[in-house]
Amino acid sequence: MSTEALSTAEGLVHAPLIHKGKVRELYDLGEHLLIVVTDRISAFDYVLDPAVPEKGKVLNGLSAFWFDKTKDLVPNHVVHTDVRKLGDLVSEPDKLAGRIMVTKKAKRIDIECVVRGYITGGGWRQYQKNGEVNGIPLPAGLRKNAKLEEPIFTPAGKNDVGHDEDISFEEMERRIGSELAAGLRKRSLLLYDYALAVCEHKSIILADCKFEFGLLGDEIILIDELFTPDSSRFWAEEKYELDIEIDSMDKEPVRTYLLGTDWDRNSPPPRLPDDVADATTARYQEIYRRLTEPTSYGFTAFQPIKY
Repeated sequence: MSTEALSTAEGLVHAPLIHKGKVRELYDLGEHLLIVVTDRISAFDYVLDPAVPEKGKVLNGLSAFWFDKTKDLVPNHVVHTDVRKLGDLVSEPDKLAGRIMVTKKAKRIDIECVVRGYITGGGWRQYQKNGEVNGIPLPAGLRKNAKLEEPIFTPAGKNDVGHDEDISFEEMERRIGSELAAGLRKRSLLLYDYALAVCEHKSIILADCKFEFGLLGDEIILIDELFTPDSSRFWAEEKYELDIEIDSMDKEPVRTYLLGTDWDRNSPPPRLPDDVADATTARYQEIYRRLTEPTSYGFTAFQPIKY
């Protein structure tokens, strides 16, 4: 591989590690949090080996891109993304350049806010069973991957262990209150509509996406990541078709490889061949390029920070 992957920031950050997820590591800076986006990659609920070079930089760069573009729509948790400002808190800052985000400390709202503009994935599986998605009735006769007349908000209850739980909006209201539920739905649909328009100008379809929100005092703010291949389903317009499994612009090479092995999904997964990891790196770099390259239609493209 041409670039060394970062599988962990432990030992490089001189602050308490308070959470280690499948991809992100959270460190306590006192007033703020430090999020480091590693190159680890997961599939079918397993973290795979080896890590995928540049993946973390793409995820962090895309989140920074979208957080900046949407900050006037919905406030977010970003303080800065400049590793130089961390000073002695990090060793070998070049290894962390492009993959850190210092954020405000917000109280996470334990609801995953999902917006679907197309009927596919888990939404399609629900629709096939009963013609509904999260309790929302949809017209009969829809075909897989069809665009919905209007995007729908389909929340899930967050679980730190196992899969998140699809719930109705009424159940969401019961859990967090009707006023907060309505506020999250409104913000989620607003964000989706904005990003959908940006993606359309890039010949990309934003099929669905998910958001996380937190409370900073009484203020609702966006947290975690935003419109990345790990949190959103992007389709290249040239690959869009009805009734098929569309090759999405994410870690599809990894899933394809694993499904082609005899792995039982109940034991440690096989090691990823270098060519699969390299193909996945290329996928992530391509979606970054297509989303952030300058255009002439009025959206200002994000320029990666120079270190």
